[in-house]
Amino acid sequence: MKWLLLILSLPTENATARMRAWRALKTCGAAVLRDGVYVLPDNDTCRKTLATIAADVQANGGTAYLLDSQHDDSFLPLFDRSVEYQALMANIQQLHGQLTTDTAEITIKDARKLRKTFNALVEIDFFSSGEQPQTRSALEELERLAQRALSTDEPQAIDSNISPLQTKDYQKRQWATRRRPWVDRLASAWLIQRFIDPKATFLWLPSPADCPAKAVGFDFDGAAFSHVGDKVTFEVLLASFAIDQPGIQRIAALVHYLDVGGMPVNEAAGLQAMLDGLRRSETDDDRLLQAAAAIFDSLLIHFSDPQ
Repeated sequence: MKWLLLILSLPTENATARMRAWRALKTCGAAVLRDGVYVLPDNDTCRKTLATIAADVQANGGTAYLLDSQHDDSFLPLFDRSVEYQALMANIQQLHGQLTTDTAEITIKDARKLRKTFNALVEIDFFSSGEQPQTRSALEELERLAQRALSTDEPQAIDSNISPLQTKDYQKRQWATRRRPWVDRLASAWLIQRFIDPKATFLWLPSPADCPAKAVGFDFDGAAFSHVGDKVTFEVLLASFAIDQPGIQRIAALVHYLDVGGMPVNEAAGLQAMLDGLRRSETDDDRLLQAAAAIFDSLLIHFSDPQ
């Protein structure tokens, strides 16, 4: 097993540089052999990280040496993340136990914080701790249950193949979904208008049971297009009609995260705030879609820019 050793020393009076180095070493998951001696597995990412820390230490009047070490596996226990996964699992279970329809919204926010913690932990779990899959599954289940508690009529994902379809068979149709649309329904309706059926009309249903037989339903149980496997309705529409517009997958990642959780996306908080503001201020669902469509149009332009 190959390892990287960073040996550093900083003047005691430079507290800022010392704290910056300590935080960087903690964030990257470096193990402490003794005061001033840190170890990481030898790979390109870890080497670059330690080299950056070493350069900063040297620029601030300290000394730093980055060394290669051929060693046995005696360093492996230093990278055991079991305690951290157990603490994360305890937090997940606590939120799970407190989840009700009244607490669903705050649970979703707390679950997103735990998701960031989990992803950061995975980044430094260099040897894939046995607790990682169990923690991942528990977090995904919490996210799913919290979303369902917040919106009791949210569709259940089905296990099915997604059949390829032609847009020519879906022109000038009436499309129906649940009223007061949120991110997946808004994004799906925008996608339908822009890439599938430009002359689509939309029916906002008080209940999925009210869907007319001739309408194309989406984002409810039994609809023509809804959640399949780990894909939300927006992603199912993309796959069904083979839509691969530049930048569209980045919008899909945003919609997926805001609808069912999972991998955080940088722009998610901003999109959520804008859509929430629109939903609170606009009571007419057609006008709500029109306003949201402008946001998705802008996102597509932004994400399509190679710069």
